[in-house]
Amino acid sequence: MNYVDNGKGLLLPEKQKLIVGGKFFGQIVRDGKIIEEFEDANLVVNEGLDALLNIMFHGSTQVTAWYIGLFEGNYTPVGSVTAATIVAAATECTAYSQSTRPAFDEAAASSQQITNSASRATYTFNATKTVYGAFLSSLSTKSGTTGTLFSAARFSTAKNVESGDELLLTYTFTAASV
Repeated sequence: MNYVDNGKGLLLPEKQKLIVGGKFFGQIVRDGKIIEEFEDANLVVNEGLDALLNIMFHGSTQVTAWYIGLFEGNYTPVGSVTAATIVAAATECTAYSQSTRPAFDEAAASSQQITNSASRATYTFNATKTVYGAFLSSLSTKSGTTGTLFSAARFSTAKNVESGDELLLTYTFTAASV
């Protein structure tokens, strides 16, 4: 196998690639019954990729808490969207009773995955809304525009929720060497 020196003391297999990505898994609960389940892949945005590389290889400060936001704009995430721009570009949805964006309360990584499946993000809606997608941010403040945006996903179909509905979201991030 041929190896390439990256100039910083790290040898990488010449043809090996690292694939990273995530998925949102959701359930909408109305009157105690699951009315819809869905799964949608996300885009790890440039800001998130840079943070991942800088934290792992450049000594940047670790982000120790992440939060899952929702958006109600008919928007498709692009690589250049950031924490500073997603709120306006995607129209963040804040019509839920939780006072902040729910935490991404993840367990330790296992089998090259990290997930909050044991502690899903929960939103209890206080208005009827159409939700188009979700994003992972380092800021808990609803409509906040600082911090780091890691990823965002437009759901394959818009989700119609009513006041009193719950949306339960799991985010699973995977890294694979191929």
